[in-house]
Parts: sequence; C-alpha cells; structure tokens
Amino acid sequence: MTRSEAREQAFIVLFEKIFDEESSISEIIENAQELIKINGFARTLLLKIEDNLDKIDDSIENNVRGWAVQRLPKVSLAILRLAIGEMMFIEEVPVGVSVNEAFELTKKYGT
Repeated sequence: MTRSEAREQAFIVLFEKIFDEESSISEIIENAQELIKINGFARTLLLKIEDNLDKIDDSIENNVRGWAVQRLPKVSLAILRLAIGEMMFIEEVPVGVSVNEAFELTKKYGT
C-alpha cells in the first residue's frame, strides 16, 4: 500500500470521527479492522492526530478567516486535520508532500 492510499484510509477514519464523537480514533480503527486492514503509516498518523487534536484544531482555528472549525465542511475539516497533523507530528514527511496529498484528497472528495 502506498502512503497516498494510507493517507486516504486515515482521511476516511477522521471523517468518520467527525460524525462519531463518542468513539475515540483508536476505537474507530479497531472497528474498521473488521472490514479493512489499516496500514501502519495510517495508524501512526491517526494516533498522533488523536493525541494532538486540540493543537491541530487550534492551528486550524487560528488560520482560517471567516470560519469556525465547527462550521467548516466535514470533508475539509478531515483533510485539514490530516494534513496539519502530518506536518506537525510526522517529521520524516516534507511539508510540501503533506500539502500536495491534501490537495489530491480535496480534488477527490471535496467540492
């Protein structure tokens, strides 16, 4: 599995988390294991995002103009959380790669 495919898995889990506030990302990953095998890179990324979600959302809140995090489209929020989490907490991935991958996910899932 490529890292792009792993990011897409992570995006899907993050998107689900927006609608399932009761479950942790770890629980969503565990439940997803019944249907698909979550890639190791995706799992690492998701757990880093889970541990730092407040910092990530603060970063989003401080940089979007005219929007509150709660009012962002759900797809956009999940992609932003993924990209910013990767940029902040996965040091071996260049920022440009994270931005490009977020752009590709936006082209596929966004409006």
